[in-house]
Amino acid sequence: MITAGIDVGSAAIKVVAMDTDGQGGERLLAGVVERIRRRDPLAVVDGIYDSVISDLGLPRADVAYVATTGEGEGVRFRTGHFYGMTTHARGGLFLEPAARAVIDIGALHTRAVRMDERAKVLGYRMTSQCASGSGQFLENIARYLGVTLEEIGRLSTTGDKPEACSSICAVLAETDVINMVSRGITIPNILRGIHQSMAGRYLKLVTSSGVTGVVLVTGGLAADEGLMAALTEAAAAQKAAVEFCCHAQSALAGAIGAALWGAYRVRRLAERGRALPPSAA
Repeated sequence: MITAGIDVGSAAIKVVAMDTDGQGGERLLAGVVERIRRRDPLAVVDGIYDSVISDLGLPRADVAYVATTGEGEGVRFRTGHFYGMTTHARGGLFLEPAARAVIDIGALHTRAVRMDERAKVLGYRMTSQCASGSGQFLENIARYLGVTLEEIGRLSTTGDKPEACSSICAVLAETDVINMVSRGITIPNILRGIHQSMAGRYLKLVTSSGVTGVVLVTGGLAADEGLMAALTEAAAAQKAAVEFCCHAQSALAGAIGAALWGAYRVRRLAERGRALPPSAA
């Protein structure tokens, strides 16, 4: 059975197609991440979805369920919508079966979700409204420093004297960075200091949720090697009983989870002799 998952975030759209057999056989057929960049998110969704389905050689009618998550409730052709906590838990478990929690680092917010071996959500914690620990904040800093997002991780790992960034307010933190530059602090040390500050906040978020064991980092910042290194260092320094890891497809976790929950819903409705809503056609 082919199902699709669409995760509409604040900065990027993620679309996947999954093939499931209901017996534990789950396979990712395709996955695309595309930044919105001031475009209409729903128009971006339409274009990506059509491209994914076309590349797989599938007519739309062959997709049994189109599941959305995040801010995707406005997608006109969706079959159903799932909460982000449940989709990231399910997608995280698919990517890393040993994980018992995910930390989803979004453009504006970060949340830690604790789950069991069946992806049932057991609890969660979310950052406050301030965005200083978010992907958007890091992007703003990169723009000011004149580096790309792709360069941040590598540069951060070369820092030898990280400069502490203590402000938890995004605006004040950016002011801190301006002052660092004026004092001649190198870009690698600025970035490593920011990563350490972010990692400390993320670790507190995870541990306050009662999480132990493997924690999968999801969202676009999972690909940031500097942040991943800072998370590992923070956990070791505080002797926290957690192990942070990432996956090559971490950015797709929410969309993957949505597609898998869509497949589950199709099967449950079939077992009860009920049809899908008309929007699935």
